[in-house]
Amino acid sequence: MQFESYWHDTAPAFAGGAQGPVEGHYDVAVIGAGFTGLAAARQLAKAGVKVVVLEAERVGWGASGRNGGHLNNGLAHSFLSAKSALGVEGAVALYKAFDDSIDTIEAIIAEEGIDCNFRRAGKLKLASKPQHFDAIARNFEAVHREVDPDTALLTANELKSEVGSPFHGAMLSKKSAMMHMGRYVAGLATAAARHGAVIFEKAAVTAHRQGNGRHSLETARGTVTADHVLVATGAYTPSLFSYFRRRIVSVGSFLIATRPLTDAEIAATMPGNRTCVTSMNIGNYFRLSPDRRLIFGGRARFSATSDQRSDARSGDILRASLAEIFPQLAGVEIDYCWGGLVDMTKDRYPRAGYVDGVWYAMGYSGHGAQLSTHLGMIMADAILGTADRNPMKGLEWPAVPGHFGKPWFLPLVGLYYKTLDRFQ
Repeated sequence: MQFESYWHDTAPAFAGGAQGPVEGHYDVAVIGAGFTGLAAARQLAKAGVKVVVLEAERVGWGASGRNGGHLNNGLAHSFLSAKSALGVEGAVALYKAFDDSIDTIEAIIAEEGIDCNFRRAGKLKLASKPQHFDAIARNFEAVHREVDPDTALLTANELKSEVGSPFHGAMLSKKSAMMHMGRYVAGLATAAARHGAVIFEKAAVTAHRQGNGRHSLETARGTVTADHVLVATGAYTPSLFSYFRRRIVSVGSFLIATRPLTDAEIAATMPGNRTCVTSMNIGNYFRLSPDRRLIFGGRARFSATSDQRSDARSGDILRASLAEIFPQLAGVEIDYCWGGLVDMTKDRYPRAGYVDGVWYAMGYSGHGAQLSTHLGMIMADAILGTADRNPMKGLEWPAVPGHFGKPWFLPLVGLYYKTLDRFQ
């Protein structure tokens, strides 16, 4: 078993990184070479802007290369909850932003010729308990009527042709998709560089100063100056950007990938070949990979770390969860086990805008694979002054009380959600 992201191991390495020292002046400096930062850089470079991307590790090293491979439309919350929190207009705008995000990714893939196994698969929100189906049905009625007719409600009997596990029904979101995340992020970086963006890997930003209308960003490889800065680092935001660290809770999310499954095994587990998410608070998400592995993930442990030892412990928990949902795969070989950090906000809504002299987009709360490309492009347009399409504009973002970077309270949060799952 490899303790490495399946997406990293099975994708070509990005070969367009800039060599030599980090130096010079740019119109825009983007911090972070994940989906958000690379999409923004590509958009800016296409507009003739001189843009540099500073990445602490390598392209796609963070959440963009460590997720479950889902491009799910809809919201992390129920649409009913979103209407209550954001108002009808705000909830509809955010829901449609997720729809637009998948359209944006599909268009970029076509325009740039990125080979990443993109497919409109549809997503199933699976009811783990009978009472969960009632809640899913109420949400479906509002979604289907008010914002997304490309949805359907499936009974437990109808699910038998989709998933080989006894769930109690599901909501199907037909616009949802899947792709190979490693190939996409490498292709997106290659496209950004081809359009003129300068991308420095292994160039972690260690100091940030601003004055006289300019920003200075220091790295171990040198220093650049820029007129504008976009922070696109999510859960991996460095401590020098304390405003974001106090509002982002970095939570570990973990995944395993089986060996390639046989035709019979796929027919017995995932005949529908869609992306799937269970309805538990501490639930699981899964899909088939392009080479027929089951990629199975979840918040196995409430941890703010992701190293090999942490990943291994979480992998054991996920293996047990996989066997519980799919007993027909109990004992199947696991080829990959990995983890990453998710940039959670207190209310689990993303944030984007301008504060303390810098632009930002982050806080995807486990739903960034689909939204981040689109939001990166939206923030690029805002920097250019050509459009203001920010779906999160005006949404307050209070700091998490008692949180200054290290989330000491995560075990308590985990216990709370485990208790909810036991009784709800």
